[in-house]
Amino acid sequence: MSLWRRTLYKSLALALALLVAVTVFQRSLTPNQFLQESLPVTLGPLKAQKPSGHQVNLNNFWKSPSDVVTPTLEASQGPQVWDVTTTNCSANINLTHQSWFQSLEPHFRQFLTYRHCRYFPMLLNHPEKCGGDVYLLVVVKSVITQHDRREAIRQTWGREWESAGRGRGAVRTLFLLGTASKQEERAHYQQLLAYEDRLYGDILQWDFLDSFFNLTLKEIHFLKWLDIYCPNVPFIFKGDDDVFVNPTNLLEFLADRRPQENLFVGDVLQHARPIRRKDNKYYIPAVLYTKPSYPPYAGGGGFLMAGGLARRLHHACDTLELYPIDDVFLGMCLEVLGVQPTGHEGFKTFGISRNRASRMNKEPCFFRSMLVVHKLLPAELLAMWGLVHGNLTCSRKLQVL
Repeated sequence: MSLWRRTLYKSLALALALLVAVTVFQRSLTPNQFLQESLPVTLGPLKAQKPSGHQVNLNNFWKSPSDVVTPTLEASQGPQVWDVTTTNCSANINLTHQSWFQSLEPHFRQFLTYRHCRYFPMLLNHPEKCGGDVYLLVVVKSVITQHDRREAIRQTWGREWESAGRGRGAVRTLFLLGTASKQEERAHYQQLLAYEDRLYGDILQWDFLDSFFNLTLKEIHFLKWLDIYCPNVPFIFKGDDDVFVNPTNLLEFLADRRPQENLFVGDVLQHARPIRRKDNKYYIPAVLYTKPSYPPYAGGGGFLMAGGLARRLHHACDTLELYPIDDVFLGMCLEVLGVQPTGHEGFKTFGISRNRASRMNKEPCFFRSMLVVHKLLPAELLAMWGLVHGNLTCSRKLQVL
């Protein structure tokens, strides 16, 4: 190659490198964040809010189908690392012209249009969490804006233990997140989350929007992640970021349990009927679920499951279409396996008393005897934790274990 050609190629390479560096600097992003920003995201309204009644423009929510890359087939034994690196999703246009589909509310049309989109790339990963001897993995569903809830949990029931006692291994904690729902806030929140993760190293994040209907995506993404990175963890606690958990009681409950059991225990709902009132957060139209009642399922505020069952759940869930209510979807997956979830009085996912004004919901002696209580804001959690673990004298001990 002539000298002038080599000089030309070097100049072009240098110019390209400078262009990338300037772009990264202007956006105040790390190189990794710069690369991630181009990844498309999925759908849905904000978590913990009722689905919006406003019209959703489906065409603007996704990149064009030409951006989609067909994934390679997985080996029968499953991947050894997270194997989804591109967002493989385009609208199911076969539905859009059907009369029953047009009669649905916009958020249900959006959900059904992209229901076949199951797995998305990882933005933050911590496979080392299951390294060594881990006895209990604590997994908390959160959203990117709720840093205060994560911080309160880290200071209380989410603290990691090097040993669960009695010769058992460590207790480790992880938070499950998607991306910010508002496009204009996404880059800012992502930088804050990256800093939070550098401090604590406890966040798993995927490239789909955090929304009410996408909570089911969190379930299947975590189960797949567990199957890849945590093949030997004996037990998993999974809960929301607004619950009070008593780790000592959880470990006492697990003391005589075996990881090989079909253990799935929580606040179990039997014969629950789909809600048909459109003003309810959990409304389900009849075309989406035709049966008169749901299979038994545990309230998502918090439940315990054995590691072996969790890995079987991953494969069972892959046989079902996604359902917009994540608690119910897990009940459907358990039904596929022929496993009945077990109810336990120590799991109070509707509060100690369903009457929110009841004094029982603020009585620390009740909290000390429970395993899980839903729901508390960060300040309430910190205050109750201090009371339960302070010089508390109770007239009697409730036997819930």
